[in-house]
Amino acid sequence: MKPIFIFLIRFQQGLAPFWRALLGSGGACCRFHPTCSEYAVEAIEKHGVVRGIGLALGRLGRCHPWGKGGWDAVEEVL
Repeated sequence: MKPIFIFLIRFQQGLAPFWRALLGSGGACCRFHPTCSEYAVEAIEKHGVVRGIGLALGRLGRCHPWGKGGWDAVEEVL
């Protein structure tokens, strides 16, 4: 199950430049490092599918114009 979700995220990452070019995003860039896609892959690899997706959704919820952004690493497994 984990490889399927990681494949889907990588597939989306491959399409993102084409979508930006097609839709003309105006050079928008990520406000976080690592990017949300990289964060999701790392979260799934470290915590499994269910917890990893939960962490990734929380990260997406923090991505908004009023958010401060910056470095936001995946928490370590306890």
